[in-house]
Amino acid sequence: MKKTVLDGNSATVHIAYAFCETAFIYPITPSSPMAELADIWSASGKKNLFDTTPTILQMQAESGVSGALHGALTCGALSTTFTCSQGLLLMLPDMYKIAGELLPTVIHASARALSTHALSIFGDHQDVMACRQTGFAMLCSSSVQETMDFALIAHIATLQSSVPFLHFFDGFRTSHEATTIEEIDYSTIKNLLPEKAIARFKNRALTPDSPVQRGTAQNEDIYFQNREACNPYYAKTPSIVQQTMNDLAQITGRKYRLFDYFGSPDAECVVVMMGSGAYAMKETVERLRLEGEKVGVIIVRLYRPFDGESFVATLPTTCKKIAVLDRTKEAGAVGEPLYTDICAVGKEYNLSIQIYGGRYGVGQKEFTPTCCLAVIKNLQSVTPKNHFTVGINDDISFTSLDLPTDFSLEYPDRISCKFYGLGSDGTVGANKNSVKIIGENTNLFTQAYFFYDSRKSGGVTVSHLRLSKTPIQSPYLIDTPDFVACHNPSYLQRYDMLKGIKENGVFLLNCPWTELADLEKNLPNEAKRKIAEKNLDFFVIDATKIAEEVGLKGRTSTVMQTAFFFVNPFIMPFETAKEKLKEELKKKFLKKGETVVNNNLLSVDKTQNAVKKIEYPSSWKGVENIKSAMPKTEYYDTFMSPILKLEGDSLPVSAFSPDGSVPTNTSKLEKHGVAQLLPKWIPDNCIQCNQCAFVCPHATIRPFLTREETPETFVTINAIGIQDAKFRIQVSPYDCMGCGVCANECPSKEKALVMTQSTEILDRESGNWDFAQSLQAPQNPLKKTTVKGSQFQKPLFEFSYACAGCGETPYIRLLTQLFGEKLIIANATG
Repeated sequence: MKKTVLDGNSATVHIAYAFCETAFIYPITPSSPMAELADIWSASGKKNLFDTTPTILQMQAESGVSGALHGALTCGALSTTFTCSQGLLLMLPDMYKIAGELLPTVIHASARALSTHALSIFGDHQDVMACRQTGFAMLCSSSVQETMDFALIAHIATLQSSVPFLHFFDGFRTSHEATTIEEIDYSTIKNLLPEKAIARFKNRALTPDSPVQRGTAQNEDIYFQNREACNPYYAKTPSIVQQTMNDLAQITGRKYRLFDYFGSPDAECVVVMMGSGAYAMKETVERLRLEGEKVGVIIVRLYRPFDGESFVATLPTTCKKIAVLDRTKEAGAVGEPLYTDICAVGKEYNLSIQIYGGRYGVGQKEFTPTCCLAVIKNLQSVTPKNHFTVGINDDISFTSLDLPTDFSLEYPDRISCKFYGLGSDGTVGANKNSVKIIGENTNLFTQAYFFYDSRKSGGVTVSHLRLSKTPIQSPYLIDTPDFVACHNPSYLQRYDMLKGIKENGVFLLNCPWTELADLEKNLPNEAKRKIAEKNLDFFVIDATKIAEEVGLKGRTSTVMQTAFFFVNPFIMPFETAKEKLKEELKKKFLKKGETVVNNNLLSVDKTQNAVKKIEYPSSWKGVENIKSAMPKTEYYDTFMSPILKLEGDSLPVSAFSPDGSVPTNTSKLEKHGVAQLLPKWIPDNCIQCNQCAFVCPHATIRPFLTREETPETFVTINAIGIQDAKFRIQVSPYDCMGCGVCANECPSKEKALVMTQSTEILDRESGNWDFAQSLQAPQNPLKKTTVKGSQFQKPLFEFSYACAGCGETPYIRLLTQLFGEKLIIANATG
């Protein structure tokens, strides 16, 4: 079998595509890549196991997807789909029908939180737990390798059992983790095809040639009996799944059971859970076992139908206490789903074992070995806390467990790297590319996981890369990196990027300051001190300048990717890495044309000589932090500031409103400062049309009228057609996203706005913006229903930090300028 680097979504669709004749899709984060890949493969004519090209159809909603899926199955078409969250819930009515009619199919779900008090696009098990009584079998993958293996198991088992399957895995944590796995090729899969089961399914298709009627209406006299008639199918399903697991093991060597146990054979305390967090628990259990602790973990594979007999057989006979962890919250219930199932098993099989339940990882809250140890220590205590939470500080209901402070899992053969990028700058894609190059051209195992700001484009991304000589199963973020890269210099002021970096580690910074004197002036003191205290190898490169020179317009990812290989030659020789990188770039940008390909290749060649190692003075160790003088509010200081610093985990439960409401008019306090290019106003060229403000997606550039005296830097011109008034276009530099839409839209013959390096005008324009906010603006002298006049109205939707150049937000902003505070906007999320 081929060693390759894939993420969970790609590994899953590799199998799903092989088995399907048709798939119905509707994209929803984080399952969208599965649908997109299937669509691309179909469009390019890729064949499935049956040597045909599947038909992929995008519907107008998830409810349409499930309806079409049901219809296709009744006609005997091998069909599948991909979804999660509210999209999965919209399929519930049809899922009951599909299961009720014993139609074999697999729905693949990258499990995700639901919109409750707020929208969350991140992973937990709320969505799949809402499906547990539909009649679908539920098979859970806990790693990227398992998404490929279990997708295969699900597609075979559903055909053999006639029970439909919901195959799920943790959204983002598993769906988007790229790691080294063994790919199961289609020729191998063909050996496992259940030909007789496929023929049986095809023969059940509704057809005029042998008509039967389904979906009848039944009265109270017979519905109950008919509902029980399917019991034998569900009773056989666990053994069918286990046999399929055994068949797969014969080919791959990877052995799975319905419930897999890891730990001491004589364990007294056992944790039960499913999903990616189970491998964090496995790592912790294995470490504690080496220290003589009698602990273990059971990973649930087949959740529905729940085979109590197999569970009891898996449990060590020495077990005295069980902690069951659920990645969901079921408000008002006696306990969460998996916990109540284990309690039911304990009752049915007369187990004299104490059972405790807890919640973890809801909304993708980080679940680390420290959290795992807290769960085990609670279980080992004389009076364990029941219905606990872990990973948060619950100072309202006091459910949370205290976390140990002196526990971590270190692996001496690993290299850990963190990359701070800007959403849409290409950093994430470049790092996926890097682990592919390393994983397929060295003897190293790789893992890449990406933290995304929910703002997506324009928000922060943090890429976590692990490289190792042994397989990696660590489904949690890196907190002690060997290497840190900062792709946007504004982050130096906002994030503690060097927190936890190892002694003698490497720091790579993209910035315009390549001389020590410039770094002395611009580098924050906290960064200087940590660089010196940790004795870091400190490298800088002006990647933005290179990207501009080669025509990549601020897309610095290729430059920074090349620099990563250059400063870490021990991973693979730089010349080899450079050659492989160029090969991948040609493949990646081929569809965008020869110019884009050549620009990227040129940026690789220019990088090597642009990386500069900084020999910094020992005096950096003694510098003190300089506190920001920017005025804030109590809400900002206590709530917003920790979140913006990526320290939101520190906020206790009491900091939040139970219904999720938050104050308005707060985005103006954020001041991200991410733009590397800012619009510079040229007064002499301005025709005062206000079109720049009209099109600005973020309400960050505006016209101002004044009759007051202004500072020397606040240059104004006589307002056209407005008596005794002065006019100025002013940008808010710390809020601007640098998209350039304003400059592109400017209709002046000689452009009145020119995109300029932010370092040249940032400080001056920041002061000018502050002064502009203090002006007593005269009453709007023009009609607000005109383009020019509308922009003298204060926008009530500002600084959204939507994607740079967003085409939607200008409409919302304009509506607030036209209709003011009485405007009501209703928006659907999820």
